[in-house]
Amino acid sequence: MKIVIACTSAGAGHLKAAEAIFNYFRSQEPDQEPVLVDVLEESDFLFGSFYSRSYSFMVNHCQWLWNLIFQLTSRKNLQPALTKVRTLHNRLNTSNFRQYLTQTIPDVIISTHYLASNIACSLKKKGQITSKIVTVITDFGVHPFWVYDQTDWYAVASDASKNELIKLGISEDKIRVTGIPVDPKFSGGFNKIELRAKFGLDSWTFTVLVVTGSFGIGPIEAIVDLLHGRVQILAVCAKNEELFKRLKAKNYSGVKVFGFVDNIDELMAVADLIVTKPGGLSIAELLAMELVPVFISAIPGQEAKNIEILSGYGIGEKAQNAARVKEIVLDYLNSPQKLKTAKERIRKMRKPHAAEEIYRALR
Repeated sequence: MKIVIACTSAGAGHLKAAEAIFNYFRSQEPDQEPVLVDVLEESDFLFGSFYSRSYSFMVNHCQWLWNLIFQLTSRKNLQPALTKVRTLHNRLNTSNFRQYLTQTIPDVIISTHYLASNIACSLKKKGQITSKIVTVITDFGVHPFWVYDQTDWYAVASDASKNELIKLGISEDKIRVTGIPVDPKFSGGFNKIELRAKFGLDSWTFTVLVVTGSFGIGPIEAIVDLLHGRVQILAVCAKNEELFKRLKAKNYSGVKVFGFVDNIDELMAVADLIVTKPGGLSIAELLAMELVPVFISAIPGQEAKNIEILSGYGIGEKAQNAARVKEIVLDYLNSPQKLKTAKERIRKMRKPHAAEEIYRALR
């Protein structure tokens, strides 16, 4: 069976979900290796560059514009016109990827970004491919851009996500609640005491993991300033080198500062609570780790919707600023039962084996 897993590198989550699927499929059938393709790398240079950089610019410097675009493109009455314009625009700028699909003729195309879904579905509509198309929605909310008639079925994060799709006109039998695919390391067993010793942490002190998004944004420094001395803190600055330098220079006791890390699973394992942006993949990972979240710096649109849906399950609290983060963290610190109850809710919702569920559904 020829399987193409298509994603984009506009935002880390879509790529990470695709990699999780790719790695699981490859582990199950080494002799029939799937192909992982970044659509933007197979697009016209200017289109690919603008696609990723414009998103990065808006979420970092112009969120009001991103919110306006998100809200306008969510309107039901605009979908027919938007779909035509989007499909034409994508067709003109992704000829390499379209040619790859028509020449490869995959049996299955698994998409973790709506750009890939749009291209694959437009080819299928014209009869240029006959592939089964599976769309993996990488947020808990569902924007109409994910929805195409030619999609065979959708993999979604939660029952609430399923209901969002049904409201958009998708029949229930085309939706599978698999969860969002994450790396299996997020469901591995960890020895919390040993890991805390590895990071130079006290074994029994309440520990908070504070994480920026992939773009290195959020009031991380202010949160660390307010919480140090009350709890142990792991501060992950990602690609924000200036933030990393400032926090390191403060040399706070009980605060460990990291730049870009590849062992976020270990940092999650030693934490009692995480302060993070509410990206779809970040949420899927912390749920798999049974880690209680406090959400900060939500991107308007999809991340705000993620918070709304998680709130419906009684999971996570939203903090508008660092002072509110401090209040929430200290409330959990002083209320062990509240933390226990939050973890129990997470256990009921977590779906750490999404890639396996998708694999089995295709067999």
